[in-house]
Amino acid sequence: MKTITFYVVALLCLCATKLCAQTFSERANAIGDKIELITKQQKDSLKMEVEVVNVQVEKNEITTAQADAKKQELAQKRANNIETLVAAEQQKLDDLVKDKVDGKIEEYKDGRRFSIRYDSKARSVRDSIRRQYEYKRTQSQFVFALGVNRLINDGIADKNFRWRSDFYEWGVSWNTRILKENNLLHAKYGLSLQYNNLRPDGDKVFSKDGAQTILVEAGRNIDVARLRYVNLVIPAHLEFDFTKKKVNGDKTYYPIHNSFRVGLGGYVGLNVKEKQVIKFEDDNGNDVKDRTKGNFNVNDFVYGVSAYVGYGDISLYAKYDLQPVFSNNEIDQNNLSLGIRFDFN
Repeated sequence: MKTITFYVVALLCLCATKLCAQTFSERANAIGDKIELITKQQKDSLKMEVEVVNVQVEKNEITTAQADAKKQELAQKRANNIETLVAAEQQKLDDLVKDKVDGKIEEYKDGRRFSIRYDSKARSVRDSIRRQYEYKRTQSQFVFALGVNRLINDGIADKNFRWRSDFYEWGVSWNTRILKENNLLHAKYGLSLQYNNLRPDGDKVFSKDGAQTILVEAGRNIDVARLRYVNLVIPAHLEFDFTKKKVNGDKTYYPIHNSFRVGLGGYVGLNVKEKQVIKFEDDNGNDVKDRTKGNFNVNDFVYGVSAYVGYGDISLYAKYDLQPVFSNNEIDQNNLSLGIRFDFN
């Protein structure tokens, strides 16, 4: 009888041990399955949301730049959701492992692999969602440039103008990687406003003389005299970006603007505004600011060549108008601009 009782107790202990091990395994697998489900649901939800944004672009309800920003926001939201939800499941798994280490749960064969396997997988999915839009093939950028202007007559700088003649430019651009699996060549295109200021030396101002625009003596001391003309242009460049690709497992990503860059191209557009601003002190000692808007014979059509070379988001920038600034002057005067350019992703 004692022998029978001993075997019954031993059998019950063995069954209990197997039951505990089985229970732990089931619980660990359940947590792992939940993590996989979370990542799948978030990825599927992101795909649906991105599709809605694409439809809005097709219907012209939002611009491409707005769509890119919205997709980035949606991707970040889903990545955050994965991080938060997976963290909760990871804590459950950590608690389960802790109970095992403390002896509250019997030793199991492969349990220690769950934490690493599923946490790494969740992190990989989360990072891939971020990279999907961080390194997409076409990216929008904000462009800003500023510097100095100089009028060129037959290849020689016109001495009637100061070096503090200046320009600034701002606009939006799109950067598209040309080759699918090579990061060197990019097409850069967009829309910009170019503000060009010409400041005569001495006490001279611009004046129309029939069909021409010439410099004349103002007949008084001039504090400030400048002619500003604004061009709306479409710039296009072939950009050589030496940023190296990134490889993560079996995935390859192509970031931009993390190394040296060279851009060669040009622009074409229209003159949209021109005015002359003169500041001086009158005979009574009052400060006077005179603005004259109108036609100073600035060419209505503009086209030119431009180039930049730099590192990261900052580069040295040069542009040259191939058409003369003034349409009917006897001597052609072309504008050369030198400055600094910023391309912000």
